[in-house]
Amino acid sequence: MRKAKITRKTAETQIEVELNLDGTGQYENHTGVGFFDHMLDQLSRHSLIDLSVTAKGDLHIDDHHTVEDTGIAIGQALVKALGDKKGIRRYGSFHLAMDDAQIRAALDLSGRPYLVWNVDFPSQKIGSFDCELVREFFQALSTHGGITLHIDRLHGLNSHHIAEAAFKAAARALREAVEPDPRMSGVLPSTKGAL
Repeated sequence: MRKAKITRKTAETQIEVELNLDGTGQYENHTGVGFFDHMLDQLSRHSLIDLSVTAKGDLHIDDHHTVEDTGIAIGQALVKALGDKKGIRRYGSFHLAMDDAQIRAALDLSGRPYLVWNVDFPSQKIGSFDCELVREFFQALSTHGGITLHIDRLHGLNSHHIAEAAFKAAARALREAVEPDPRMSGVLPSTKGAL
């Protein structure tokens, strides 16, 4: 059973994450940040990872701690659910078009966190949501999930479309990477003997 539950509690946030890598993309995300919930829903639906996030953060300050700490907790849950990583595909990539936006995401569940972020937004905000928090989420996810993650904006005019395409592209790449490889059942996808 490739499932995990993580609870993260700090002076700034209290977050509970549950996920199932072998799900169908069912989601129930409640962070208090509407646009971010919408993005987490996309992450779940398009990765086919069942995801439930409940977060209570210091939103009276801003959304930063809630978004970043949610990324941390989801990354930790991914590591826990993947276990020894035997039999997974490990790598994933996807080009995703959404109206004016085209995003390319590529990742490696290597255990070596590294984020390459080539995404610019035409506006500073999407509604009341700070666009810079999209990068903060993926930085936290990469760092605490041990993921080498590259996300590039190839085209895009609308900030909402760019952000949503980034989440969907990353989701599809993640879907591919966590899938069991029928030709590598029980085998670690590395010549090093460890990931």
